[in-house]
Amino acid sequence: MIELSHIEKRFGDAVILRDINLLLPERSVTALIGPSGGGKSTLLRCINLLEIPQAGRLRIGDESIDFAEGRKIGWKDIRRIRLQTGMVFQNFQLFPHRTAIQNVMEGLVTVLGWPEAKARARAMELLEKVDLAHKADAWPASLSGGQQQRVAIARALAPSPRVLLCDEPTSALDPELSQEVVDVLSALAREGTTMVMATHDIRLASRIADQVVFLEAGRVVETGRGADIFSHAAEERTRRFVASIHAAGGASAG
Repeated sequence: MIELSHIEKRFGDAVILRDINLLLPERSVTALIGPSGGGKSTLLRCINLLEIPQAGRLRIGDESIDFAEGRKIGWKDIRRIRLQTGMVFQNFQLFPHRTAIQNVMEGLVTVLGWPEAKARARAMELLEKVDLAHKADAWPASLSGGQQQRVAIARALAPSPRVLLCDEPTSALDPELSQEVVDVLSALAREGTTMVMATHDIRLASRIADQVVFLEAGRVVETGRGADIFSHAAEERTRRFVASIHAAGGASAG
């Protein structure tokens, strides 16, 4: 379970997240939606401490951490939280000088200290899961965008994190290639993988999200079941946003 209590994040005088309180159950998929600049990506980055909040509390499973103005969070605390999470970025961020299987192995060997043979076996298992075992020795430059993102998903899953965080996982892909990624994430959702994703892709969110959180101006406007948010949201602002996404054919700034 992930619990965020009174999370606040500022960059200088700009308040990006305001008093965020969310409970994200284990084995569920939560989609963060909302207009550009609403705080979706920043919230994800706060969960794995790529950004450090100025206030609030974060709990992932049995690990928790409290934030306060001026309090420095040490690497030991950051590492114990990050070991609970896997991160999938918008633009893949694969190592160009590593093959697909080497990209998946990298963190297991260099961060967790796994023997190479054990890491290779785990990496191949995950490449099979994302239907890319036949591309194990391919360089990222030779892969399509959809294939690169599937390698990135395998890499994020390698250490068996408690939660998979996805930051706009389909936004850099054309519709045909994004479908590959939607299919993989859908399969993971059916297996019970806990996921939190920031997305503007209504097709993805409506297909796999158990819970949808609508963020605007750094605040949670509405939270509810995916089916409810996309068909009859309680808040007028949420309804207008969903209608605008549908009118644009599912393409909107994230």
